[in-house]
This record gives sequence, structure tokens and C-alpha cells, in this order.
Amino acid sequence: MRKIRTKICGITTPEDASAAVAAGADAVGLVFFQGSSRAVDIARAKKITAALPPFVSVVALFVNESAQNIRRILAEVPIHIIQFHGDEDDTFCRQFDRPYIKAIRVQTASDIRNAADRFPDAQALLFDAYHPSEYGGTGHRFDWTLLAEYSGKPWVLAGGLTPENVGEAVRITGAEAVDVSGGVEASKGKKDPAKVAAFIATANRLSR
Repeated sequence: MRKIRTKICGITTPEDASAAVAAGADAVGLVFFQGSSRAVDIARAKKITAALPPFVSVVALFVNESAQNIRRILAEVPIHIIQFHGDEDDTFCRQFDRPYIKAIRVQTASDIRNAADRFPDAQALLFDAYHPSEYGGTGHRFDWTLLAEYSGKPWVLAGGLTPENVGEAVRITGAEAVDVSGGVEASKGKKDPAKVAAFIATANRLSR
């Protein structure tokens, strides 16, 4: 049986983290990019992770952050996976003694085709919509048919996903992992528990 993995990103409160876990999320994402309305600091991240049960992965999202600051956060917050959303290269991403996911902002098929060669040490790639001035979390989607024949490195689908379209997205792309943030929010930085539950329920139905 295929299991569609789900990550709820942009978690900003312990309550939202608990709601995501209760709905069945496999992972929660913490944004350490101060340019985001969903950003958290170390103190808040500690409160969120303290509310999580075992076996839920905590993913830290960085955008062009310094190695020094990343190490400081990793030393204080229990992070399992790092997700890089900026212009980082493989050499930078692999230095932190954590598995890493690299976000690829997709404009054309070549962005997908070349990604694995550019990031050979990535545990997985995350395919998101391109935006000229923003690094993810835009609510925009890209042409999902570009992924229909992709069979390279493990990957995650992101970009404009909602409870209403995640089923279609998985059917078109064959995704085995999906990542959502804005599509399950009541307002910027605040999750809607009903939307979170609906999103994960749809992914779970597709897993059967």
C-alpha cells in the first residue's frame, strides 16, 4: 500500500502543532526565515517541539541563512530535517549533520530534470512554484504535468495545495509526499484545524 506522507509547514503555535499531529501529519515545519509572516524564533520553536509526541518529524526551513545561525538553532531546537528554500548549493546544505531537503522553484521541465544532479546529497527534493521575489509559501501552483514522468530522487510536492486540490495533484503527479502551509490557514500564520484535517484525510484516502 502506498502511503502519502504529509507535512504541515509554517507552524507558529503549540496548538497548531498539536492539531496537525491529531489529524495525522507525518511532519511539521518551522520557518526560521524572518522575511516570512510564519517565522518563529528559538524560544517559540522550543515550545512547539515540546508539544509534539515521538515519531513526528520536525523540519526547519531556512532561506539563505548563515551557517553560524543554522548551527545555533540546531543546537537549541530538536530538528530532524533541514529544508533549504534559498539559493544554497549542495556543499552548503550538506554540512550540518542532518538530512536535508532542497526546494526547487519550478518554471520549466529542466528545473526538475537537473535538480538531482545539482543536489546529489539531498535526502529529497521539494518541487514548489517559482516566484521572482518570494521563496515559497506563495500559494501559487505550477504545471503539475511536468512531474508526471519524473522518477529520480525522492521528492515532495508543494505550491498552492489545498484540501480541495490535493487529490487532483497527487493523481496527476504521483506524489508520495505533500507539503502545505497557506492552503490550510485561517489567516497568515494561523492554521485552520478543519482545513488541516481535511487535507490530511484526503491524502490518507489516496494512500489506500
